[in-house]
Amino acid sequence: MKPPAFDYASPSTIAEAVALLGSRDGNAKVLAGGQSLMPMLAFRLAAPELLVDLKQLKGLDRIDIGADGVRLGAKVRWRDIEADQRLATAHPLLCEAIKHVAHYQIRNRGTVGGSLAHADPSAEMPGVAITCDAELTIVGGSGMRVAKAADFFLGALETSLKPDEILTEVRLPAWPAARRWGFLEFARRKGDFAMAGIALHYDLDNDGRIVDAHVGAIGVADRPLRLPAVECVLDGGVLDEALIAAASTALRQSIDPPTDIHAPGAYRASLAATLLARALAKSAA
Repeated sequence: MKPPAFDYASPSTIAEAVALLGSRDGNAKVLAGGQSLMPMLAFRLAAPELLVDLKQLKGLDRIDIGADGVRLGAKVRWRDIEADQRLATAHPLLCEAIKHVAHYQIRNRGTVGGSLAHADPSAEMPGVAITCDAELTIVGGSGMRVAKAADFFLGALETSLKPDEILTEVRLPAWPAARRWGFLEFARRKGDFAMAGIALHYDLDNDGRIVDAHVGAIGVADRPLRLPAVECVLDGGVLDEALIAAASTALRQSIDPPTDIHAPGAYRASLAATLLARALAKSAA
């Protein structure tokens, strides 16, 4: 199908972009990489009056690494993350997750901000944001605000963004060098959206016990999930087969995936538990 008719604007400042979004009473959309929005337009799942293209906005394609963590501008592309060798140590979980994003052509244009704002419950970046306690910088008609990832995703393709707001940056907290982590997902074909996925990280105390466990899941609900019940099982434990089995059981009891044309809910739950067990075993190595 062809997209519906729409007006187009390419502002040169964030203030101008915000004003354009606010001028259409919620009938305007932001265009970044377009890898999520354009298919929705083609299938008439979205029909905005106006597209506000961010291509001329400066400073939104930066990757900054400092003592407070990693800052990714909203226009940072997946290929930019792949090409930045600093991230291999600054945030290896992010790098591993991005390897699973679609195909080369998509990673060449798709953006961090576009993925977060689109809020597909099976997408990798929202899962990383939830798991890692990311903070999102948002600019709108009322000024700038910072939202926690846990409060940003409201449902499938639904976020806390207001009609005149633009996501400009995401910050991932600093990553200790000794941190353990894992990321695994399963899709029918390489590059497809995940039927289920697990992201996790934790630290170890002086006795080799797990502290500050973070576990997130994608593809098993209408939004990316943090799994506090699983984290409680892991915290204070020594990673072995018994602890992994207990964590997998806690995961099964924590989620209730929907059944759809791709898989029954029970299958997704079982798959997520298997991925958790494998990701934990991988993290130990």
